[in-house]
Amino acid sequence: MAAASLAPTCTSLSPMPVNLRAPATEQLRPVAGLTLGIAQAGIKKPGKKDLLVMVLAEGSQVAGVFTRNRFCAAPVLLCKEHLDSGGGVRSLVVNTGNANAGTGEAGLRDARKICGELATLLGVKAEQVLPFSTGVIMEALPVERIAAALPACVAALREDHWRDAAEAIMTTDTLAKAASRQIVLGSNTVTVTGIAKGAGMIHPNMATMLGFVATDAAVSASALQAMVRHAANESFNRITVDGDTSTNDSFILIATGSSGAAHVAGVGSAEFAALSDAVTEVSVELAQAIVRDGEGATKFITLRIEGGSNEAECARVGFAIGHSPLVKTAFFASDPNLGRILAAIGNAGIEDLDVSKITLHLDDVLVAEAGGRARSYLEQDGQRVMKQAEITVRVELHRGQASSTIWTCDLSHDYVSINADYRS
Repeated sequence: MAAASLAPTCTSLSPMPVNLRAPATEQLRPVAGLTLGIAQAGIKKPGKKDLLVMVLAEGSQVAGVFTRNRFCAAPVLLCKEHLDSGGGVRSLVVNTGNANAGTGEAGLRDARKICGELATLLGVKAEQVLPFSTGVIMEALPVERIAAALPACVAALREDHWRDAAEAIMTTDTLAKAASRQIVLGSNTVTVTGIAKGAGMIHPNMATMLGFVATDAAVSASALQAMVRHAANESFNRITVDGDTSTNDSFILIATGSSGAAHVAGVGSAEFAALSDAVTEVSVELAQAIVRDGEGATKFITLRIEGGSNEAECARVGFAIGHSPLVKTAFFASDPNLGRILAAIGNAGIEDLDVSKITLHLDDVLVAEAGGRARSYLEQDGQRVMKQAEITVRVELHRGQASSTIWTCDLSHDYVSINADYRS
């Protein structure tokens, strides 16, 4: 299906998130048993919040999922080691401006030193501290600057610092990303609050992001791990901005057990399901915020793939569309060159795909059926949808009952500019 080339209509002078606002402080509910402190360490630029410390009540449970990039960063390796030690996590420390990735043994030593410095300040063991870093890869961590700023973080610890914490972990993000929910378990109100950062180098397993979600419910370690995996699979592993997987991606779920609520029963219980839903809702909101704030993004695109033999092949089709630079640049230009979507579907690696059965909708517009352009399709209808800031692409494979939803954005001139200037 060919279409005339159209001049771009969505150029921008500066990156602006797509229908996204910064969270209001009063909307972010404190989580009992967790305090947050922020400082300016001058890691990359002076005058920027770039260091965050979280302190957890004794007995808190922590679970996480991490990047699958084989060049994973030193803090990821150390974080896994400390979680596996079974000593009980009491604090998290997060720095921006430097990823401490591609730094070899020196990077591990630097991460250990930061954990030791914070542990001494808090009166806990070094293995009870989890480190996280984000920023430029293959540069030495400025350990002395970070260590010098840790006392300021500890002095600033408060339960209601979630908005400042969201700002402190930003890199190329234009807005802080945070969300809260409250649910009732039994006779107790339980809070779920989370923050995330990410705008570029976004691709599942995990997307290039840091995410921290906490609840004051009491949850066992095994149930919490199941909960974080489910939430990640339904949220952060459903987004893509540019198809690149970072070295530092981490998603952490914390349960402080400080709400006074009864202990959440194991997987399969009604309490677990209710809390898991709340955690997933917060995670989805944060994941979608990352896409809305994608580097240079002007469009937020929902890819709904239906009628697959299984969920995995639906996701494969969704990501084939969402990763395609040709598709993404067409969306940026508001150019209904929609044959690019058909080409991406055909390139998804489903060997026995019958393209004659596929239907493609752009919002309410039927674009393709029976292997080609729909008889009812008019290019002006396609362009009307392409000009919108939010677009849904729906593909029906007609192979079964499975479905999958992926969220992505367009690819603009600003994406190139942001990444070309990243270290300057």
